[in-house]
Amino acid sequence: MIDKNKNPDYKHLSIEEVGEAHFSANPDTPLREDAFDMDDETKIELIEVHFREIMHILGLDLLDESLRGTPHRVAKMYVKETFAGLNPDNKPTMTLFTNDYNYNEMLVEKNIQFYSNCEHHFVPIIGKAHIAYISGGKVIGLSKLHRIVNYYARRPQVQERMTMQIGIALKAALMTEDVAVMIDADHQCVSSRGVADQTSSTITAYYGGVFKEEEKKNEFLKVLSL
Repeated sequence: MIDKNKNPDYKHLSIEEVGEAHFSANPDTPLREDAFDMDDETKIELIEVHFREIMHILGLDLLDESLRGTPHRVAKMYVKETFAGLNPDNKPTMTLFTNDYNYNEMLVEKNIQFYSNCEHHFVPIIGKAHIAYISGGKVIGLSKLHRIVNYYARRPQVQERMTMQIGIALKAALMTEDVAVMIDADHQCVSSRGVADQTSSTITAYYGGVFKEEEKKNEFLKVLSL
């Protein structure tokens, strides 16, 4: 991984010099300040034009009945589905409830399926997220845990960043430091190109509060192995 702070001239590196390296970054997805000045319909129209040109350059016959509508379908999918998590307006509302049961043990939601896209090659990342938290007085509906995972998944991503984004968002929403996130995912930029390794997966984790302590961390990991 290339550290931006130790390599201030990283922006001037050629693609060949960068290679497959990942740049370390803060947890925020890199967006321009004007990212949402344009409405969704305009974005769809423009992406459709550019994707049609990509297909044309590849030599595809856009008059073919099967391909004719593809540029629009792809553009709509990008804006409304695949990369909908880029738009903060789509962030799920994190409704909380009082912990009336005084349940003070670990709550774990396992195997939250998600589909994302690698920001380096724009090919799928498919995986599962596991989340744990200990209530600080508030609890959240289980479906919201799924929604927050998929909100951060639906954008060009790096798995390390996505793991941190989910953890930070849950800590803020639940008003507790006691949050853990683990992601296990298959990257098609590894399995379908390059080394074409279809057997490996990537695991990342985020630990906050008591989950930084070995005992609680091991309890979380033990539950995931069940």
